[in-house]
Amino acid sequence: MTDTVIVVALLLVAVSATAAVAVRDPVHQSLVLAVLGVVLAVLFTVLQAPDVGLSQLAVGSALTPLLLLLTVRKVKRRGERGRGGKESDG
Repeated sequence: MTDTVIVVALLLVAVSATAAVAVRDPVHQSLVLAVLGVVLAVLFTVLQAPDVGLSQLAVGSALTPLLLLLTVRKVKRRGERGRGGKESDG
């Protein structure tokens, strides 16, 4: 039973990691990365490493995707400001 759960968790990790690489839009990529973080946290918990699972849950599924979303938002704002309206000198 335990081996089956581990194999299923590993397959979920493989599928979600492949999806994170295959998605082209950065916003969707960060959301898939959050799903990957949750799946990895489940894998670590199944492998009896709940402390690593909690760390992965906090960093991999919450903090990193949030930082990526904020970065994409900031870059898009700068791109829109540079294209329209006044041109800046520097």
